Amino acid sequence: MSLSALPRTLALLEAIIADGGRSSVAALARSIGMPVATAHRHVSALVEQSFLAPAGYGRHIAGARLRVLGAALDEKQIIANAAAPILDKLATRTHAIVQLGTFDNDMVTYRLKTGRSAGDLFTKVGMQLEAYCSGIGKVLLAHLPMPAQAAYLESGPFIALTERTITDPALLAQELGNIRVKGFATDDEEVALGLRCVAVPVRNPSGEVIAAISASRAVGQTRPGDEQSIVDGLLSAAAAIEIKAF
Repeated sequence: MSLSALPRTLALLEAIIADGGRSSVAALARSIGMPVATAHRHVSALVEQSFLAPAGYGRHIAGARLRVLGAALDEKQIIANAAAPILDKLATRTHAIVQLGTFDNDMVTYRLKTGRSAGDLFTKVGMQLEAYCSGIGKVLLAHLPMPAQAAYLESGPFIALTERTITDPALLAQELGNIRVKGFATDDEEVALGLRCVAVPVRNPSGEVIAAISASRAVGQTRPGDEQSIVDGLLSAAAAIEIKAF
């Protein structure tokens, strides 16, 4: 296969994978404006290399080699890797502890933590924490599909970590609705007294929220007007992460 043919091969491969084995090679070739005979040559080469596998009636699906490559891709960790230098700069600029987390099995998984005093905060990379009480967790819960969110809210009881933790499912549902409208969440001493955090979502190209980032500071560090500045910084960082990762 020549390098000049590579863009057409990749376009055909993308069309076949997106189609999910529903359509024939001929139909997909016509849909992308490729001669059918050319498409069959490309597909034969991809089958030979195990990137595609025949599915009958002229249809094809992902082959063993492509599935292995796909399994090696952890979208959430890719996001964390792309975010690292961006969040380092944000932590320096805001004098906050900045973190990135994802939603896994109803828990927040912390995948990135940075900031000059990051070691003073109890969270650790790889640690999981209940989602209902943290800024990152509330962002992720707020953007779940509604059936999944309703199921989570019915899964209590929710244990109070401080006297400020929201444990009533109805109040938590109201809080999550407000977060969707505002575009950010706050943890107002709900995980630990004296600690306040703000969090915003990170989205993939389809608009799905796949992570959240937060900035945490001691309550005594926060001055009037600080929160909006931190929200703006987080939103700017989230946008930069989305561009870099995708």
